[in-house]
Amino acid sequence: MRQIILDTETTGLDPNQGHRIIEVAAVEMVNRRLTGNHLHRYVNPDRDIDAGAMQVHGITPEFLQDKPRFTDIAREFVDFIQGAELIIHNAPFDVGFLNMELRLLGMQPLNTWCDGVIDTLAMAKSLHPGQRNNLDALCKRYGVDNAARTLHGALVDCELLAAVYLALTRGQESLSIGLEARSAQADQAAARMRPKPVLQPASSDDLEAHAALLEAIAKESKGVCLWGAAPGTDEPVASGGTV
Repeated sequence: MRQIILDTETTGLDPNQGHRIIEVAAVEMVNRRLTGNHLHRYVNPDRDIDAGAMQVHGITPEFLQDKPRFTDIAREFVDFIQGAELIIHNAPFDVGFLNMELRLLGMQPLNTWCDGVIDTLAMAKSLHPGQRNNLDALCKRYGVDNAARTLHGALVDCELLAAVYLALTRGQESLSIGLEARSAQADQAAARMRPKPVLQPASSDDLEAHAALLEAIAKESKGVCLWGAAPGTDEPVASGGTV
């Protein structure tokens, strides 16, 4: 299974108020193993960045002046996520921004490019109701080293989220493996207990009835019978003459 851990940083909180993506990162995982393949781009939003957002991620308008616009990376982005399942923490936020960027370019929404979205925030809230479930809290809870996360950054957050997601779902994986093992053991036990088939030879009455049936078939078919005696024997043969 191919999965993409995805994160964005933005100029503010609401794409419907004109806020834009300024950083996008996507990290590839295949069969629950990171491949080392990733996509990471900074984006010039052509607008100011809210002070509150800047305090979170530390990205300034000056830093983004020479960076590409989203239109310049859009095709590269959708090609990278094509057909994969996306793993996002607080997915509605990132999906809302990505769909707005795609819509501005006249492109199809995110769900037409990917194979579904997993929201790890919703997953964590279900597993740990009433507790803090932001990325830092989950790193602490599952023993994931997040010392490098002094500010929010899309790429480092993706790498941390990958480790958190594997920890969140490890119990499900163990359960699945356990069920498969128990199922295999049950099949083996059933095979050992299954009685061996008993061969029951035909009685003389059965043989006489069978011979009478063949004779009736031969008579009805005017001698053209699929089963008859091989020349010079009493052994039946199939059509084509094979004994």
